[in-house]
Amino acid sequence: MGEKVIEFVDVVKRFEGRAVLDGLSFAVERGEVFTVLGPSGTGKSVTLKHIVGLEEPDSGEVRVADARVGYLFQSGALIAWKTVWENVALPLVETTRLPDAEIERRVASALEAVGLSDAADRYPAELSGGMQKRAGLARAIVRDAEIVLYDEPTSGLDPVTSAVIERLIVGLNRERGVTSVVVTHDLAMAARISSRIMLIKDGRSVACLPPDEFMRCGEREVAEFVGAAKGERK
Repeated sequence: MGEKVIEFVDVVKRFEGRAVLDGLSFAVERGEVFTVLGPSGTGKSVTLKHIVGLEEPDSGEVRVADARVGYLFQSGALIAWKTVWENVALPLVETTRLPDAEIERRVASALEAVGLSDAADRYPAELSGGMQKRAGLARAIVRDAEIVLYDEPTSGLDPVTSAVIERLIVGLNRERGVTSVVVTHDLAMAARISSRIMLIKDGRSVACLPPDEFMRCGEREVAEFVGAAKGERK
């Protein structure tokens, strides 16, 4: 086992009396691309919000290493009246006292990493959905994030653009050593990019396995999910 950078221990979270997380336990090791799969409403996005501190458990424990964490929201969550450059610079402007020259350097580096150097002066409304996701990713990594959380990073994107996002996730992992936690419904993408895949159902971890083992898993819930996902792609 490697170094654990994220750990959930019997985490329970209720909304309006319903347990969205119901004793969820798992751990993410440094340097992984760890993917969370599951049907809608099973707590995938709520899990990410617990990691970043936007939600707190009703019981159980969430442990996150002392690390810089970036968050790519499903919508991209760009501020409409700010340029791409201003959106990406925002975490540095708001949370650091870095000199302007260093902010310039870091923003330029983040935009280059996601292939948006030429779009720095454009506004979100002028960008395609894929470009908005990439701008959101640049903002997520601009503080040299060691952990990046991705909420449905390819949702609503065409296959070509989705492949670009996949390559960025894998590239950041390999080139910068970023630990990634990816929430998605896309089994095919999960199989391509992940070191391990966890299936959540009814707020619990059903299985947590490397992709090859996950795809062959005989556990009923896993087999049903894999079968349904393959059926959708036919």
